[in-house]
Amino acid sequence: MTLQDSIAYFTRETHIMPCLSVACGSQDRVLTAHGGLMDEAAGLLLTEDALFDLASLTKLFTGLLVMRLSAEGRLQLNAPVTAYAPQFTHLSGVSVDQVLGFEVGLTTLGRVDAAASAEAGRALLFDIRPGEVTGRAYSDMHAMVLRHVIEGAAQEDYAALLNRCILLPLGMADTYLTVPAEEQRRCVSCDREHRIERGRYILRAGVAAGTPHDPKARVLFPEPAGHAGLFSTRSDLVKLCQGLLRGEVIPRESLIAMSRNRTGHLRADGTYQQYLGAQCYVKHPQQRHSEVPPYMGWEAVSLSGFTGHHMSVDVQRNLFALFLGSRVQNRLTVLVPEAGKTLADYGLNPDGTGCIRWEDGTQVWSSVNYVYHKDEHFHRAVAQELGL
Repeated sequence: MTLQDSIAYFTRETHIMPCLSVACGSQDRVLTAHGGLMDEAAGLLLTEDALFDLASLTKLFTGLLVMRLSAEGRLQLNAPVTAYAPQFTHLSGVSVDQVLGFEVGLTTLGRVDAAASAEAGRALLFDIRPGEVTGRAYSDMHAMVLRHVIEGAAQEDYAALLNRCILLPLGMADTYLTVPAEEQRRCVSCDREHRIERGRYILRAGVAAGTPHDPKARVLFPEPAGHAGLFSTRSDLVKLCQGLLRGEVIPRESLIAMSRNRTGHLRADGTYQQYLGAQCYVKHPQQRHSEVPPYMGWEAVSLSGFTGHHMSVDVQRNLFALFLGSRVQNRLTVLVPEAGKTLADYGLNPDGTGCIRWEDGTQVWSSVNYVYHKDEHFHRAVAQELGL
């Protein structure tokens, strides 16, 4: 199996996503492949310089900035959040490290993505409350808080710090928090996402090129959100992966510290709590539940993005893998069946592939459960191409 085979599987055989761009390698070796349509409606082929909405891969940049400031002695991880961001009045008893590693639950009194304005969204965020971690530990809210912690510690805007500490040193000139108007034609479409939630048919249309797909980031846009909102190319993200492997962004020991399990454990009922590190996923004992690929070890950091991405870096084994897709573009992304129904009742296969008939009679391809296809149809190809 080759990387090009993985492109064919996701874009032509299953139609999970209209386009896909992938890369893998080490600090001095890169293999790449890409294919499909960056905009199905317009019939535009994916180009090598296409700009992807990174979605939650943005969290990794936020985590790296925290670790960079810590390594420089400008931020103390054991200090309270309010030492750097006093506007979070309810987080005086919560350390930066607890927020960094998802070790505390964070909730707002209302939904930021439903706020009527950026100002209203910020007011909800600044009123955030701590609590116990129950169920799913992973959350956008932690990175949204950390964005303000970073600015307080550095006494510098998030965007300026990102540019100075990561983008400029690595030559990542094609990574943006705000995509210039003249570059928006290169943005991969994230428009017309379809969802079915317990009988409700939801179409999210009108997401313009260069604006974040994530609803919370879109409310705050063009202000940086911390958890989503970055746009970048495959080439720039390869530079990031190789820079991390070379220790050019943060010290090697800091990257390994990010991979320390903060939340994962075996529950009394035999199920597992998520295995999370510092704004990233870390190795899980059961591969089906692991964002870290099987050929990487316990010091690897991984992250995924809702719009269809995956990035893994293992500094100990000198490996990286990058998967940039568009699984929201005119696709069914979420299916929560009504009581008593299964995926088959909607016309889908047990693995989530296939297509459903929308309310207006159109056929819509499914990307439901796409994450479970990555090990067999992407990471297997990576392992074979790299001889792992």
